[in-house]
Amino acid sequence: MAARAPAATGRLLQGFRKWYYNACGFNKIGLMRDDTIHEDDDVKEALRRLPENVYNDRMFRIKRALDLSMKQAVLPKDHWTKYEEDNHYLEPYLKEVIRERKEREEWSKK
Repeated sequence: MAARAPAATGRLLQGFRKWYYNACGFNKIGLMRDDTIHEDDDVKEALRRLPENVYNDRMFRIKRALDLSMKQAVLPKDHWTKYEEDNHYLEPYLKEVIRERKEREEWSKK
């Protein structure tokens, strides 16, 4: 019975994540999770490092979301961003930028 507990907890946690993702509402206007990150200096540097096609896709999603927001509308349900389709495209670049910044801070302390 103890072996089944982690699997059941994992499914429950996954279900909660999907519910919360849909409850946030940004997927209803076509945004991905990384499109909603607050742009501080680290995020701006990570965005600068994105490949051009990924950056252009991000800008399209943001402009479409702004247009829908002004119209107070949402996309049809079949165009919503699905939890399974939401990839964290910015995360590897952001981790690299943060690691580099921390490394520079360590070097400047010495």
